[in-house]
Amino acid sequence: MAGNRRGDRRDAGPLKLAAFAAILIGLVLVSLRLLPGSPLASAAALHWGEPTTPDRSTGEPTDRSSRPKPSPSPSPTPSLEPLPFQDKQIDLDIKGWYAWSVLDTRTGKIIGSENMDETSTTASLIKSWIVADYLRKAAESGQTPSNTKLADATRIIRDSDNTRAEQFYNSVGRSASIKRLISICDTTDSSPAADGGWSRTNLSPRDTARLGACIADGRAAGPKWTKWLLNEMRLVRGAGDFGIRKAFPAAEQKTIAIKNGWIDRTREQEMHINCLAIGDNWTMGVMVRYPIGMGYEYGMKNCQKITEAVLRPAN
Repeated sequence: MAGNRRGDRRDAGPLKLAAFAAILIGLVLVSLRLLPGSPLASAAALHWGEPTTPDRSTGEPTDRSSRPKPSPSPSPTPSLEPLPFQDKQIDLDIKGWYAWSVLDTRTGKIIGSENMDETSTTASLIKSWIVADYLRKAAESGQTPSNTKLADATRIIRDSDNTRAEQFYNSVGRSASIKRLISICDTTDSSPAADGGWSRTNLSPRDTARLGACIADGRAAGPKWTKWLLNEMRLVRGAGDFGIRKAFPAAEQKTIAIKNGWIDRTREQEMHINCLAIGDNWTMGVMVRYPIGMGYEYGMKNCQKITEAVLRPAN
């Protein structure tokens, strides 16, 4: 029996060592699961001190402040007040040729008759450009026109004085001035007269409306003189006060700047009547030609008649 107890004691040594080794290995494995960065680390405790909540990631940032914010809906663009004109074709009982065009100075959009690109001679309508060109060039040269010259310009615009218009036309280089009109006002149908005179300058109703826009926005007369020129054009009087603005109520007529042209062309045996008007948000050109024996008044009334035909109905 004693011999057996000694044998048991001899066998117990290795068993204790094996047990101790198993305990040690277990502790090492537990330590590795808790150690950050270990391949055996628990997914629930990858970061020390962080709560072990289940992973509910959807691929979006967990920081709410870093999430993309929805773009605000754009504010609706306010609609523009419609112009007083309709974009339509008209067929009037008018002898000869006629055409019209309107330009929206807010958007640059042009409407008009199908033949609004056809040209006619301007007669006195072109005086609005001649005076504008004179005033702009004076300002660009650092000069101020004398009171006498300004009075002459007034007579040219308000009363359509031909003698003074010829003097101004000479001073701005005659047909060179018309070439500047084409360049500065971005016209597409216009050309100087073959004989170099101002009266036979060729404009279309579309380019007439463009000339009006060029005057209204300051390109023609320049920043110093635009307001002055527009005021003079609102004060056109006498024989030259006809056409487009006569189609508007009396109170509104005073706010519309105009320059008209009228002449009997004996060479062509035609009357050429032309109308330019500048309103608050629009410019308009109307041109008519018809047999010379019908007189001036027929064309003057037809400028107004054409305008009335394309005006929007009153509310």
